[in-house]
Amino acid sequence: MTTILRPGQFGVSSGEIPEWRPPDPGVFAQRARRLRQLAAGHSMATYLEFSAALAEAQQAQFDALAALPLPDATSLARRREHGMPPLAPAGWPPDPVWRAVAVRLADEIDTIAPEPARAAFARLRGAGADWLEAQAKALLAEDRQALDLACAPLIGAALQVCWTRLAAALDATWIARPEASHSCPVCGQPPVAAVVRAGDADSGRRYLHCALCGTEWHVVRAQCSQCDNDKGIVYFAVENSKQPIQAEACPECGSYLKLCRLEKTPEAEPLADDLASIALDLLMGEEKFARSGLNYFMLQNG
Repeated sequence: MTTILRPGQFGVSSGEIPEWRPPDPGVFAQRARRLRQLAAGHSMATYLEFSAALAEAQQAQFDALAALPLPDATSLARRREHGMPPLAPAGWPPDPVWRAVAVRLADEIDTIAPEPARAAFARLRGAGADWLEAQAKALLAEDRQALDLACAPLIGAALQVCWTRLAAALDATWIARPEASHSCPVCGQPPVAAVVRAGDADSGRRYLHCALCGTEWHVVRAQCSQCDNDKGIVYFAVENSKQPIQAEACPECGSYLKLCRLEKTPEAEPLADDLASIALDLLMGEEKFARSGLNYFMLQNG
């Protein structure tokens, strides 16, 4: 029997299409390789190379990090019962180890960082626990007015390491279908971008890639990931660009999310390709569409 996916469905119950894909343990190394590949001849080569070094440092921290405590079974059961993401930051603060990870990341890449970043790293190292926790809370709540934007990429990188470790260890039985397709079913955060998979059982399926924990979740194609509208979806790309990425835009809510097509470029990686395609964001701004994806490596006020 063929299962037909209807607009608004998160996935299918037949088992043929995974509703979610846990993060790859090598996600940061893969990201670093793609960033270095994209840096060649790019106008943002210096920043892409810096981001690649940060991703490599993230992988080293991920590999060295001991297992982190998950929420207790009672909390997980309550969240599942109410359709809440099991690792949502709200009501469950991050393990304090993230602060040590942030400092180690700063130490690892300090010598190759540009001077403004090195000043931010020094500020982060000298900050107290209260300031760091307040910055993490602001970042996870997308309160950009309260953020130290120069420190935000490093704080986001440390939180990614910890939440990816948690998500990789989470049992699938604790994950419920989310009420909204635009939120990660594991941690409740927005996607950085989407991928259309290729070369496996999920070939041709669209998965949104979480900005925080690296989980991917299935959302039917040609449907707005923000408002579930499936009418008049428009695709944009930068003319003559070598980037295998499009912007999927919704005329109903005025938002867009970038889309990486792995059948065209198998090595594409959501965060890396999003970062390298800022020209597409500029185009979408001219077209009066608002970005829905979240990338900790390119945050701005407003």
